[in-house]
Amino acid sequence: MTLKKLSSSPGLGYFFVILAAALWGVSGSAAKYLFNSGITPFQLVQLRLTITVLCLFIWFLIKDPSLMRIKRGDILYFAIFGTIGMGACQFTYLFAISKINTAAAILLQYLAPSFIAVYSVIFTKDKLSMPTVFALLGATAGCYLVVGAYNLQFLALNMAGVISGILSAVAFAWYSIHGEYGMRRYDPWTVLFYAMLFAAIIWNIIQPPLEAFFHPYSIKEWGLILYVGIMGTLLPFGLYLKGVNVIRSTRASITATLEPITAGIVSFFFLSEILEPLQVTGGVLVIISIIVLQVKQEHDEKTPALLRAKKEMK
Repeated sequence: MTLKKLSSSPGLGYFFVILAAALWGVSGSAAKYLFNSGITPFQLVQLRLTITVLCLFIWFLIKDPSLMRIKRGDILYFAIFGTIGMGACQFTYLFAISKINTAAAILLQYLAPSFIAVYSVIFTKDKLSMPTVFALLGATAGCYLVVGAYNLQFLALNMAGVISGILSAVAFAWYSIHGEYGMRRYDPWTVLFYAMLFAAIIWNIIQPPLEAFFHPYSIKEWGLILYVGIMGTLLPFGLYLKGVNVIRSTRASITATLEPITAGIVSFFFLSEILEPLQVTGGVLVIISIIVLQVKQEHDEKTPALLRAKKEMK
């Protein structure tokens, strides 16, 4: 098998996405360890965004500087996209991890497809099919169980984390919807770079510039910080994009639901975080609901093409 055929192999595409999901899952547990060590979500967001942007900038300079070219008229788009989409998504995601169980926080962000489905029904007038209804109900019920809402005392103690987790799903849904404009005009890496760049600029205004870099971290903490910035952000995004090119975004999105499973396993062994049986049940409901929504999306995308093909055959 030639190298070109190997790189387009579905098996390799799934491997890329599985590895990306695993790296993201470990990144969530690494972030929780750093929070337990005294680092704040504000500091880690600044560290993560700045490190990622710097690495991307150096990589572009070496590989292809043209990837950094955008039209002047799109600067405002990227400024808003990076601030509201990437910046808000990063903070709410990490803040949720700092307050509640790591796997539960990640599962809450995986509610994004549900918010996208609701957006499609309200704003683009998509029909609310039965699979979508069941998926939305399943995701809502799963979310209720994942956050431990059946235990009012637990919910009261972790309300800030729960709200932040739900907001991270909203922010990620917004990022996904409005990212389509940029993806139609630029390479995905260009979109990612400018989203990260403007998010980093804003975060270095909210926080004193580079303030998080001047704290006395241990060697272990610096290792985890670099992991979150490179192995937990830059590398998995690259692997995920390569996987999408081979197995399509729908299959990649479904495969990426391994992320909260990975986070749950890593957090159990290294952070002693335990999900209750009902929370695990909720997590399964959320993942099943996401799969149903993604499969329906793929079916909806294929249907117009199939209808056109049948008409042409006639």
